Amino acid sequence: MDLARTEVSRAAAGRRGTAARLGLMAVPVAFFAVFFAYPVTAIVARGLKADGVWQLGRIGEVLGQSDVRQVLWFTTWQALVSTALTLLIALPGAYVFARFDFPGKQLLRAVVTVPFVLPTVVVGTAFMALVGRGGLLDELWGLRLDTTVWAILLAHVFFNYAVVVRTVGGLWGQLDPRQEEAARMLGASRFTAWRTVTLPALAPAVAAAALMVFLFTFTSFGVVQILGGPTFATLEVEIYRQTSEIFDLSTAAVLTMIQFVAVGAILALHAWTVRRRETALRLVDASQAARRPHGAGQWVLLAGVVTTVAVLLLLPLAVLVERSFGDAGLGHYRALTRDDGGVFLVAPIEAVGNSLRYAVAATAIAVVIGTLASVALTRRDAGRLVRGFDALLMLPLGVSAVTVGFGFLIALDEPPLDLRSSWILVPLAQALVGVPFVVRTMLPVLRAVDVRLREAAAVLGASPWRVWREVDLPMVRRAVLVAAGFAFAVSLGEFGATVFIARPDNPTLPVAVARLLGRPGELNYGQAMALSTILMIVCAVALLVLERLRTDRSGEF
Repeated sequence: MDLARTEVSRAAAGRRGTAARLGLMAVPVAFFAVFFAYPVTAIVARGLKADGVWQLGRIGEVLGQSDVRQVLWFTTWQALVSTALTLLIALPGAYVFARFDFPGKQLLRAVVTVPFVLPTVVVGTAFMALVGRGGLLDELWGLRLDTTVWAILLAHVFFNYAVVVRTVGGLWGQLDPRQEEAARMLGASRFTAWRTVTLPALAPAVAAAALMVFLFTFTSFGVVQILGGPTFATLEVEIYRQTSEIFDLSTAAVLTMIQFVAVGAILALHAWTVRRRETALRLVDASQAARRPHGAGQWVLLAGVVTTVAVLLLLPLAVLVERSFGDAGLGHYRALTRDDGGVFLVAPIEAVGNSLRYAVAATAIAVVIGTLASVALTRRDAGRLVRGFDALLMLPLGVSAVTVGFGFLIALDEPPLDLRSSWILVPLAQALVGVPFVVRTMLPVLRAVDVRLREAAAVLGASPWRVWREVDLPMVRRAVLVAAGFAFAVSLGEFGATVFIARPDNPTLPVAVARLLGRPGELNYGQAMALSTILMIVCAVALLVLERLRTDRSGEF
């Protein structure tokens, strides 16, 4: 009788939990419907509707243009090459962080991750200072890469190196090394043991990392906008050009639809690889798998990774800092405090305060929405509806931020959502990008909580809210802080949407940098470098704080 009563209580608790999860999904779904789906749909409809009739024939007309086909080809080609280069250069780093234990490892991990949270505008500016006209390579050897794709490709590797190291290295560090050692004892060579034992286990993580890198490079905006010039453009850059310079909304709408379909396919593949990665593997504590390097080969590999990090990741940032001083010393920084009445209506330094305030508000929104979504997605055996919701949360990372920003201006201009003159518009756009990072950080941690603890609390009569407060929250509190830190960093650097909605009297740091770079003159260039350096320092400090908070299970990023 007692057993039957317990089973009935457990079933009732399960039904309450399911109902609670569906209720939790309501808020994130409403948020994405109003501030993502509605603006994107509005801008597409504005471009492809005439007198209430969809002009679908315009799709064929746009695709028939040779310059559009060239943009599509370059977007795909550079994304494939960028992904291949990133995997080639970053996989040795993933192995080193997974298997080696050495002094300064935590600091080096933070250094590796700094580029990923840097705004794309800063990355583009850093590589312009390194390889562009008047850059370091130009001064030393007369070599300029600003008219080739190499600068773009290297910037993409710089930006996405951490994606591979964290995604692949995180799983690699938890694979039991004794399985590969057993294959070696049975006579397999080191390469054969790795190919037959380790590689199949790593394949889903490598595929997931490759798809994320491809997604980020396929939708690249800030880097290509700065380094590509008039010659090279991705879909995202072309959407911006058609929207803000040519005012051809129909072409921009078609390009947005093409990008949306491509991103949807990439995210569907990514979701499939993530589910494969979550299948049962023999995992161990990462600290148990990491050992001090032994033998000349391992020390050479470690030295090679450190050298790669120094040359590929640190050198562009160091050149950026050097160019911020130039021959003027602190003159470029002092000029940031003066209002020249040209680029902005205020002194450029006020962009720092604006960005910090916007980022704090965006972080609060992203953490609330992302936490609710993560709790709703906690169970792995959720149905297709919930898995589809998980994919929906990732869409803002790939769908044109330019379209979202311009859509805000088009769609949110009538009561009860007349927000065009409200300061909250910028944090809302930034929060859309922050939510996926919150979910991907918190979800693995929530899924690691023993479900029996929740069931026991529910059987004893605890409400779903009390179960969350007394069981889940104590275990995921650190992950919440890490998620908030990531949301803050990516909010600081959001550029694609805010370039449309940031007001001239309240510019954000990335917008201020882009506008300064768009004006001729040494002083404007120096101020852009100075603002980029300030933004880099703020992001780096936030990342170092995250590394002190992080645990091995603090999410995917």
